[in-house]
Amino acid sequence: MAAKSDGAPVSQRNEIPPECPSRSDPRPPQRRPVEQRYSLPDCCWTLCALLVFFSDGASDLWLAADYYLRRDYWCFALTLVFVIVPSVVVQVLSFRWFAYDFSETVESGTAAAAVVAASGAEESDFSTKDSGERGAGRSAAAGVLPGPGTGGGARGCCRAFMWLFQGIIHIFQLAQVWRYVHALYLGVQSRWHGDPERRHYYWRMMFESADISMLRLLESFLKSAPQLVLQLSIMIQASQVLPLQGLSASASLISLAWMISSYQKVLRDSRDDKLPMTYKAVIVQILWHLFTIGARTLAFALFASVFQLYFGIFIVAHWCIMTFWIIQGETDFCMSKWEEIIYNMMVGIVYVFCWFSVREGRTRCRMLIYSLTVLVENVALTTAWYLYRGSRTSDFYAVIMVCLVASSYALGTFFMFVYYCLLHPDGSVSGWGYIVEKEVPVESLASPASSLPPDLVSSPPRTLQRTKGSDREQGPGVDGDVFQVRPPRGAHAPVPPLTPRTEGPVIRIDLPRKKYPAWDAHFIDRRLRKTILVLESAAPVTPRIQYRCLGTPKEVMEYETTV
Repeated sequence: MAAKSDGAPVSQRNEIPPECPSRSDPRPPQRRPVEQRYSLPDCCWTLCALLVFFSDGASDLWLAADYYLRRDYWCFALTLVFVIVPSVVVQVLSFRWFAYDFSETVESGTAAAAVVAASGAEESDFSTKDSGERGAGRSAAAGVLPGPGTGGGARGCCRAFMWLFQGIIHIFQLAQVWRYVHALYLGVQSRWHGDPERRHYYWRMMFESADISMLRLLESFLKSAPQLVLQLSIMIQASQVLPLQGLSASASLISLAWMISSYQKVLRDSRDDKLPMTYKAVIVQILWHLFTIGARTLAFALFASVFQLYFGIFIVAHWCIMTFWIIQGETDFCMSKWEEIIYNMMVGIVYVFCWFSVREGRTRCRMLIYSLTVLVENVALTTAWYLYRGSRTSDFYAVIMVCLVASSYALGTFFMFVYYCLLHPDGSVSGWGYIVEKEVPVESLASPASSLPPDLVSSPPRTLQRTKGSDREQGPGVDGDVFQVRPPRGAHAPVPPLTPRTEGPVIRIDLPRKKYPAWDAHFIDRRLRKTILVLESAAPVTPRIQYRCLGTPKEVMEYETTV
């Protein structure tokens, strides 16, 4: 899932034009008029996320213990399995990330050598190409800066203690808690320090937030979603609701809705070409997913209480269809074909419960097809339960359950329209053309940030103008934008583009921009993270990140012959 990153300087013979050729549309990309900073609402949001995490896990364990004391060993085993197995999977993945970030690797030494080479130059370029002899030629310079394990006995003891501490944290299944606390610490440090330390801490905080979002999203759909269906099925079969069952189901539902919305918010906050999502919009999106997932899981539980075997067949069939649908959409998240298929299979699990955008561009048609499919499935599952329910279920109880499914899905759809029509970060979305009308400050239209070329970025940790799928097919000179931003009435025409900043190190990533909802390469590739953090901490100015531009055929050929 990662590109090669050795931090070797780019030779002059492979010099690439500093910017992509301009497209026919002179509109500047959407950019924030001011740089984002860590704020008190961000801190409160992280604390609330910790509360959601603890409430979800503690309620499940409490319920499992209650099943054991009631001698209901079958329910106890199922509840405990859906707690332990997903948690172990997430801990293994988290520890693997920590081991790579903290281990002594060749990439760290080469990145340090690149910093030494850049420290005496006014402008330096670094490439993520696997440069072989270039990296070997620079490896001798790595001794100038102390490596991870060359700080003497005290440094070795600190490293050993950190390995032991992280091992204990992950054994006790507390990796998410540690990462949340670490993100809080980095955010607070970014507020207390000035530039350039503030940029460094804020960049690291965004990297940590990206890791937490990925881990928690995976855990939610591996643990909370099955747990919610299981507890609802038990309650329906028993025709009674225990307090702990209701508490566990509610915590699982809130965790699912929270993590989907939190993932979208962190993703937008990490991108310079995306406007940030306000907390008002996040709350509405939580309500949207809360009611739609609630209706979905309730329909699942009703059907599973009568048709256990057919329910399993239905889930597998729905997952297979959604996975093939996603694969057909040609997502662009991972670095290899098989990793991409595994990623699509994981997203297929998400699609069993709710909509999750996996493509850039016009997704309204796909979202409409998915919503209609889910609506038909919910009606079919609920109708089958209503017709074949047992004699113990009264008509009044059955009508109440049917009304709950219908009203919950209707409320979720209502909040979805509220989000897209009133609170979407890009403005009100109306019609099938995705025309966005947003008030943009006049000064931001002529700001230096808005005049940067689409493949450059100069403010951490924001990234670059996305490479649309249409850019790959249409080539340069053809507009492939989906969103159109209209300037306010009376706004003056923007001034001629300013020359982008050229001083300081440039990190060239020999990959095109990834598609939404994929993170950019330097959020996915941990080797790129190391290079960026080392360069950012040593350079007097923020390193610029330059992605591979598909608009220049010469550049594409040069990259493809060296990768």
